[in-house]
Amino acid sequence: MLQGHNYERLLKISKRINWRVDDIIGPDKPMDFSRPFLPESFARTAELPFLSLDERLKLNQIRGFGYLAMFELVERTILPVIEGHTASGPGQDPHRTSALNNFAIEEAKHIELFFRFRQAFDEGFPVRCGFIGPAEDIGAAVRSHGELGLALFILAIEWATQQHWLESVQEEESLDPQFKSLLRHHWMEESQHAKLDAMVFYELAATAGPDEVLRAVEEFLEIGAFIDSGLAQQAQLDLASLEAAIGRTLPGAEREQFLARQHQAQRWTFLGSALRNQGFLNALGDVSASGRARIEEVSPAFC
Repeated sequence: MLQGHNYERLLKISKRINWRVDDIIGPDKPMDFSRPFLPESFARTAELPFLSLDERLKLNQIRGFGYLAMFELVERTILPVIEGHTASGPGQDPHRTSALNNFAIEEAKHIELFFRFRQAFDEGFPVRCGFIGPAEDIGAAVRSHGELGLALFILAIEWATQQHWLESVQEEESLDPQFKSLLRHHWMEESQHAKLDAMVFYELAATAGPDEVLRAVEEFLEIGAFIDSGLAQQAQLDLASLEAAIGRTLPGAEREQFLARQHQAQRWTFLGSALRNQGFLNALGDVSASGRARIEEVSPAFC
């Protein structure tokens, strides 16, 4: 369980952290396209030796665009779910609704942040990069699953953002400072969101039986499989963006290697890093040891 955290404390922390989008991005804060945007552990461009250093840099930046677009998509997908949890019933924490309302407001702010950065990327990168969609259809497909499975999905994503910053980005000095600033500010608020998500997950799980929890785990994995199919499509879109940016078409064997390695890289970034996150696994394990074991069984495929 979460020790020392409650809705009132998390709300106070969020209000202290609060930042504005205009403080992070604007005409006086340009992106540096001479530097990478993502750590190599996410981009995995070194696994493609047939690309030159300049081509690898462009691929890294394309993946950075996709990272922003994916998290914008995820935030748009989960915002209605979070808003649906804000109403509190008799006997619940009196600060619960205020904390979850603030959570929803911050998620809406993150959507604007990612959108603004994508606009800045489009202005500075030589070609327009493709991204999966439509967002409305993807969001509806994810939200068609049960409430507890969705809560697990949101919890996994929130914990993954913590891992991304703390383990992969924070100490990486080669990254564009502006892109890194975005990730730091996102992490600052998401660190509270992960705890709020865990509290909501515990509330929902408290009224569910063991079989319902295991069914929620399977629904969570169904959502993951759906997203994984989108990541395979995204690897193809990234290949098209790269070929347009570098002005050449990769030959057949190189294309196959690109798609296989980049799909796996995206799997780790958006799925594997969530499935292997100890905060997520511990929260699930508090409720269901069998559910945690199921996640640990499938997670190696996404590393």
